[in-house]
Amino acid sequence: MQALVQTAIDLEFSTLPPYLYALFSIRPDTNVPAFERLHEVIMEEMTHMCLACNIMNAIGGKPAINAPKYPGPLPGDVDAGLTVHLLPLSEAAMQQGMAIEEPSEPITPKAMAMAPEDTGVTIGEFYERLDKELKALPASAWTANRNQVDDAQFLQGQIFAVNNYEDAHKAIDQIVSEGEGTPVTPDGKGSPLDFRDDLAHYYRFWEISRNQLLVKDSSEAGYAWGPSLGVDWDNVYPAIPDPQLHDFSKEPEAAQKAQLACNGAYTGMIYMLAEAFNGGEGGMGLAVRQMFDLRVAARVALETPLADGKSVAGPAFINLSAPAASSGGQQQ
Repeated sequence: MQALVQTAIDLEFSTLPPYLYALFSIRPDTNVPAFERLHEVIMEEMTHMCLACNIMNAIGGKPAINAPKYPGPLPGDVDAGLTVHLLPLSEAAMQQGMAIEEPSEPITPKAMAMAPEDTGVTIGEFYERLDKELKALPASAWTANRNQVDDAQFLQGQIFAVNNYEDAHKAIDQIVSEGEGTPVTPDGKGSPLDFRDDLAHYYRFWEISRNQLLVKDSSEAGYAWGPSLGVDWDNVYPAIPDPQLHDFSKEPEAAQKAQLACNGAYTGMIYMLAEAFNGGEGGMGLAVRQMFDLRVAARVALETPLADGKSVAGPAFINLSAPAASSGGQQQ
């Protein structure tokens, strides 16, 4: 059971670097609609990871924050066959976000073809299995108030303590709803909206990818594509894809230092998150500080030219304290 919950934690954390890479690549004071949508998705993914860690603590486990590799697959056989890349804001990056978040039966607004089908399970199907496994646990398996992170520490109004199965079920409903929207059922046609009546992640990525607002209408689907969202694909830093594969030892010293700062902040964030979720002093406050440091370091990296004089590199999201950090040309 704890292994399955750890997979949920890994799954939520694995979405953050690709979404952050796209967000960071947006030039300052441009592409506001795309920035806002990405930022909202990222904050909700952070909420999902916190809730998954709360579930782990409630059943007596120890949450781990494992840094994924990119390009690479999602944990837990979710969207098997999908290779996740670190990409700057682009249609390809948004279509990747759609592939990650895709419901088993997406709501299809008129005049829009479906995205290609993935194999493996969807995020919603993964969480359906987890919910069934948690429901089968005896009441004695749950420990109230064990290393819980609540909204007094981070993301006010979104995170709550998990002390029993009912709390865990509520958390899973929130995670799936915010990612996929209301599912299609025999009794309902589903909705792109989550439980807060906001567009779910899948449809926010679809809006950015299509560069159009999704609006309610009187069609059978209940939604249609409206006016332009105003995305400017050219107003983005010329960031290389998949910087984890890049050999920065051949780049100017300034670019190497910028990546080292990014990786240092990312490493610190991972450490502080693990501490916070395992009852460490300081709670989420120190982790949030590391998140801020990562954002600052990313901006420097994205404004530091590489040797070709044309491109830059966003943060590679490498954990310097991981065993693999001692090998590979991309490390500093």
